[in-house]
Amino acid sequence: RLIAGLEAKLGQHPNVGDIRGKGLLQGIELVADRDTKAPFDASLKLNQRVKAEAMARGVVVYPMPGTIDGVQGDHIVLAPPFISTDAEIEEIIEAVAAAIPAAISSN
Repeated sequence: RLIAGLEAKLGQHPNVGDIRGKGLLQGIELVADRDTKAPFDASLKLNQRVKAEAMARGVVVYPMPGTIDGVQGDHIVLAPPFISTDAEIEEIIEAVAAAIPAAISSN
């Protein structure tokens, strides 16, 4: 459910380069350009902005900076509990799907 929901909501988002993981452990790559996978400027700390936006919506994500070379590249990681209900998974999907564009537009 988590993978399918993330793909449905964010799979074609212009600033999501990739969604990958296994089961409930999922990573979302954030990019300035989906086609070239060019990263956002590291000084924007986009991963931290997404974390703040997600937390404002009641969801905790793990921000991951420097995922290309130790400096450039942004990811967030989702790792909900194995006992998460379908409703909680949907809440996570909706929160993350709203947090990413909110964080990007606050540049």
